[in-house]
Amino acid sequence: MSRGNAAASELPRAERADIDAIRFQPIGGAEPMTWAQSLSVNYTDGILVLHRGRIVYERYFGVLTPAGQHIAFSVTKSFVATLAAALISEGVLDERATVASYVPELKESGFGDATIRQLLDMTTGLKYSENYVDANSPVWEFCRANGFLPRPAGYHGPETSYAYLQTLSKEYPHGERFVYKTVNTDALAWVMSRVTGRPLSELLRERIWSRLGVEQDAYFTVDSGGTEFAGGGLNASLRDLARFGEMMRLGGRYNGRQIVPAAVIDDIRRGGSREQFAPAGYKTLPGWSYRNMWWVSHNSHGAFTARGVHGQAIYIDPKAEMVIARFASHPMAGNVNIDPTSLPAYEALAAHLMSGSR
Repeated sequence: MSRGNAAASELPRAERADIDAIRFQPIGGAEPMTWAQSLSVNYTDGILVLHRGRIVYERYFGVLTPAGQHIAFSVTKSFVATLAAALISEGVLDERATVASYVPELKESGFGDATIRQLLDMTTGLKYSENYVDANSPVWEFCRANGFLPRPAGYHGPETSYAYLQTLSKEYPHGERFVYKTVNTDALAWVMSRVTGRPLSELLRERIWSRLGVEQDAYFTVDSGGTEFAGGGLNASLRDLARFGEMMRLGGRYNGRQIVPAAVIDDIRRGGSREQFAPAGYKTLPGWSYRNMWWVSHNSHGAFTARGVHGQAIYIDPKAEMVIARFASHPMAGNVNIDPTSLPAYEALAAHLMSGSR
C-alpha cells in the first residue's frame, strides 16, 4: 500500500524520561513491575506512546527500527472492519444483507446466510476454531490454504483464501454469540472487493493509508491468487500504526481531513453486546465486548483496542488522550499470555499521564 507522494504528517515529540519507572500490579501477579520490566517480559519489538498527539515514548528492540515494518497480525482486522463500517455509513454496504447476496460463490457455504453485521461482530455460527496450539486447527488449515504457512508434502487442500472459505459449513445459528474467527474478516474483504471492484489493499490505500500522512508504504501477505490476507497479513511501521490509532482517537479526523466518519468511531466506542461476548471466556477481559473488529473495554476511560497474536496492539484511551502502538514477538500466540503484564501497564501509564507528574 503506497503512502503516496504527500509529506508525512507531523508527530511532534515531547519525550518523557519518567515512564520507564512507572509501577503497576500485573493481573494475578504477586509483585509489582515497572513499565520497563514489562517490555522485556512481553518480548516487545517496538512501542510508541502518543499523548495528545505528541510522542512521549518510543523504543525499539531486537531487529526492529523506525525504518522497518512489522507484521500486525490481527490488528489488520481492525483496519479492514473500520473501512467496511465506513462503507456501511456511506450506504455502499448494507449491514443487514447476507454474504451470499454480495458473493454468490459463498451461497452454499456456512457464510451464505450470515449478515455483514455478523461478520463484523464475529457472531457467525461457522464450524471453525482458532486453537493456536493445535497444528490441525482450522485456523492453521486456512493459513496453509492462503500460503501464510508452508504446506506439508502431499498437500491436496484448498490453495487460495477464497477456495478455503467456500469449504466451511455452519455449526449453529448465526448471531447467537461471539466467537473469534479470522475467516470472517477475509469473507468481509471479499464482499468489499466485490462491491467496489477494487482489491482490499487498493481500498485501504485510497481511503485510509494515503490520507494519514504515513511515513512508509505498507504491504500485505497474499495467497497464490494475489488475494490479501485480510485477517492478519498487514505489515507496517510503528509510527504509522500510531497515526492510525490517533485518527481513531480523534473521531476519524486526522491530518487535516475527516478520514473515517465520526459516527463509525462513535459506534465502535459504544461497543457490542457484552452478553454475547461473555461466554467466550476471556479471563483477562471481563466485561469487555467486540464491535467492528475492535475490542472494547467499557472501563471508566472508554478504552478500546486492536489486538493481534504474539503481542501486536493499538490501545486507545480517549479519557487519557493516549494512544499506544506496539509490535512484539511473544512466543505464545494468545493474548491471554500477554494481557497480565500489558493491560495494567497501559492503565498505569494512562493514570500517570493524566496526573501531570513527571
